[in-house]
Amino acid sequence: MRIDPIRPFGLSLFPLTLGLACFAASLTPSLLPRSWLVQGVLGGVVLALGYLTGSMIMSAWRQMAMPMLRGRAAGWAHALLLGLVLGALAVALVHALDWQNDIRTRMGLPLADAGHEVRVVLLAALVGLALLLVGFAVQFGFDWVRHRLYRHMPRRRSNAIGLLITVLALFFLTRDGVVDRLYRMLDQVYFTAQDLFDTAPPAPDSPLVPGGPGSAVDWAAMGQPGRDFVTGGPDAAAISAFTGQPALDPVRVYVGLAQLDEPEDRAELALAELIRLGGFDRKVLVVTMPTGTGWMDPGSHDVLEYMHGGDVATVAVQYSYLQSPMALIFETDAGLSQARSLISTIHRYWRDLPPDARPRLYMHGLSLGAWASMYGTDLFALLDDPVHGALWAGPPFPSGLWNEAMARRNPGSRYVAPDVADGRLIRFASHTRDAGGTGGWGSMRLVFLQYASDPITFYEPTSVWRAPQWMREPPAPDVSPALRFIPLVTQAQLVVDMLLANTAPPGHGHSYYPRDYVSPWQAVTAPEGWTDADSARLIAICSAGENKGLKRGCPDPAAS
Repeated sequence: MRIDPIRPFGLSLFPLTLGLACFAASLTPSLLPRSWLVQGVLGGVVLALGYLTGSMIMSAWRQMAMPMLRGRAAGWAHALLLGLVLGALAVALVHALDWQNDIRTRMGLPLADAGHEVRVVLLAALVGLALLLVGFAVQFGFDWVRHRLYRHMPRRRSNAIGLLITVLALFFLTRDGVVDRLYRMLDQVYFTAQDLFDTAPPAPDSPLVPGGPGSAVDWAAMGQPGRDFVTGGPDAAAISAFTGQPALDPVRVYVGLAQLDEPEDRAELALAELIRLGGFDRKVLVVTMPTGTGWMDPGSHDVLEYMHGGDVATVAVQYSYLQSPMALIFETDAGLSQARSLISTIHRYWRDLPPDARPRLYMHGLSLGAWASMYGTDLFALLDDPVHGALWAGPPFPSGLWNEAMARRNPGSRYVAPDVADGRLIRFASHTRDAGGTGGWGSMRLVFLQYASDPITFYEPTSVWRAPQWMREPPAPDVSPALRFIPLVTQAQLVVDMLLANTAPPGHGHSYYPRDYVSPWQAVTAPEGWTDADSARLIAICSAGENKGLKRGCPDPAAS
């Protein structure tokens, strides 16, 4: 068989070269480690996308009647381009395993074996080939339609109408198979995760639990994340086993999205339930916002309740059923509106209580919950009677207050772990840096907990054409020094990292674990009589739970 050097095996050389370049770029280091399965699928997808992009560029070039190389000049140009790309691909394949294992070593993961790259290449080839075949089938359909139209109208009009017919045909052919399946999948996830109404488990017998006897909160409408929150966590016995002192059962209030239609009504119900359960009689009151699905990180709340002997009340309201990335895209206003309603409702009641007979008031949230909480914590509206502080973990990159704090960091301080002024108002903490203890604060204490390898926090939209700010300084301990800025590639790598952010090991990426909440909560809430030795004991308990596979929450000390 004769192989055309310009179109080997029927493939256009320029698109194929661009596809191989995209595959090579996908092998470069990123913030988070990837399994061979993820890397292989990603490689195949970008290979096909690169080929598609190259084909579109060539088609547009021809449509504009731009000059093209011919004969020997074209052959030399293609050979040079292909040689450069194959050289880059060879370099990437040689170093890819070392790049992956460097990240894995820094995050305490087992090293990938020598077959990792072989599996990546084979899977990428299969996925890329499958997607290319789909693309060729679509191209064949488009060509068939436009050639039929050539008999009846000019070529340009035929091409435009043929493209429109192909797009509409694809839409109608895939609507039932793709769109409906997507909606069914989301519905299934929704019902499975929430267990609402008919599928809800029996309500609790205790009147001290939201949804139990005497509660206006509908247990069946609360959703599984909320039910797990109000029935989980340490009780008085577990807390007493840790402190060696008498303890209280913490108060946890949660109102589900299905309970009422309006965020203001859900906030008022949460306030009424908090009053019923004596939440305003506690020493510490936390208004917290859940993640997109309504999930509450038990590790954060368990730590706080151990610190304060159970003398803590926490209130939360659900605003979405979707995973945080989807909620961020499709329900952006829902979380912000609910946060504003809940925080203003609780604060309004709290400020009218006698100052010497009300709890200390704090704000809290993780991920999308942190963003919503920051938005709802309008510091100007609270100036007449400010809250005592806040702990926001894994703040997403669009978060307004976080961006303001980052913009005010002291010159010379690290971007991933900045210092702001003298630390009296704002401090930053991570898994490698504590929050600076309880001294030196002003009247309000704000702490951001963030990991240097968290792409949700450190993604920058401008990384399409310029290096993110954190890449312009020495890398953090869990960030590979081999990570380099490459226009377009860095942007794509960070987007993929965001999708994988929750799969990172403890203390990295977007996986925030109990032991890392200890120092921030200590700094923000200054628990009475608490010592560094107590922090060390609590960290040990939380770490023991993680080692046993309990990735969320701190186990009962007596059981440990």
